[in-house]
Amino acid sequence: MAENARRTVSLRRVGERRYVATNARGGELPFGQGDDGDFTPVELLLAAIAGCSAIDIDFITSRRAEPETFELTTTANKIRDDQGNRLEDIEVSIRIRFPDGADGDAAREVLPDAAKKSHDRLCTVSRTVELGTPIGMRLD
Repeated sequence: MAENARRTVSLRRVGERRYVATNARGGELPFGQGDDGDFTPVELLLAAIAGCSAIDIDFITSRRAEPETFELTTTANKIRDDQGNRLEDIEVSIRIRFPDGADGDAAREVLPDAAKKSHDRLCTVSRTVELGTPIGMRLD
């Protein structure tokens, strides 16, 4: 395993069904069950899927032109069946506009390939979800 390959996020309870996730760099993200404005875990997953692809696409396209509009939306249906609670029909909608001119044309030209590369190879989050990586649970 590469030296910097391991990722860790810690979680602490800060109230009734309210938590804060902390990364190794000290960043904090509050979330809960959805009784207030905080994100739910499912919404965080949807945001992570869109965010991962956004970073990939932005890295590739913005070297050619700065976008005028850059929005990704992830939708999914939450279901409960014999396999338990889960999401299905996950879809990422990408809405990116570049300025007129040669630089914008260059960015528009690479956009479809950037989105495909993100989906097929680059985005760790969506690749993990699509490949169905097992999750271990351990009580310390």
